[in-house]
Amino acid sequence: MSPTKNPAATSSGPPPSKERLRAAANRGIRDVIAPGLRVLFVGINPGLYSAATGHHFARPGNRFWPALHAAGFTPRLLHPSEQRELLKTGCGVTNLVNRATATAAELAPQEFVAGRRRLAAKVRRYRPRLVAFLGVGAYCHAFSLPRAAVGPQPGRFEGAPVWVLPNPSGLNANYQLPALVKLFRRLWRASLGRLTD
Repeated sequence: MSPTKNPAATSSGPPPSKERLRAAANRGIRDVIAPGLRVLFVGINPGLYSAATGHHFARPGNRFWPALHAAGFTPRLLHPSEQRELLKTGCGVTNLVNRATATAAELAPQEFVAGRRRLAAKVRRYRPRLVAFLGVGAYCHAFSLPRAAVGPQPGRFEGAPVWVLPNPSGLNANYQLPALVKLFRRLWRASLGRLTD
C-alpha cells in the first residue's frame, strides 16, 4: 500500500481552526522519548499545527512520517496522532526549541543555544544510540557552526553519533520526498549497524 493511501494517515479528523492555531503560539509539545532508543530525531521547534494538535510533524504536507516509513523505520505509515507507536520501532522525537511558532525564523539565536543545553541533558539521561537533527540551519545555530553537510557529523554529542538531515517540512523545496527517503534510509541502515552507502 502506498504511503499516501494508508487509512491511518488520512483519519485525522477536522484540522485545527484558525483560532486554535493562533492560541497555540509559544506552546510546547511533549517529547516522544524513552531510554535506549536507536535514533532520537530532533526537530527545530513545533509549528502551530503541531502545538495545536499535540502531535509532532502534524501539519499536512510535512514529509517526516512518509519518509520514516519509506526508509524502513516504521512497518506502516503512522499518522501523527500515533506518534507513541514510534517508540516500538526504537525511535523518538524531541525539539531543539520547545516553543511553537508559525515559522522557525521567529526563533532567536539564543533559543537554539539554550535548546542545545536542554537536549544535552536529555541525551545524557536517555542515551540514544544516534541523534539526528532535522534541519541543517538549526543544527549550525545550536552548535555555532558556519556550515554543516547533510549526513553523519564528525565528533559526538554527549557520547552519541550525530546525523544531520534536511528539515522535512513541506516548505523545504530543496528536498522532495524521494531525496528525503534516500537520506533517511542511510540513517536507518546506520542505526542497524549497516553500511551507510
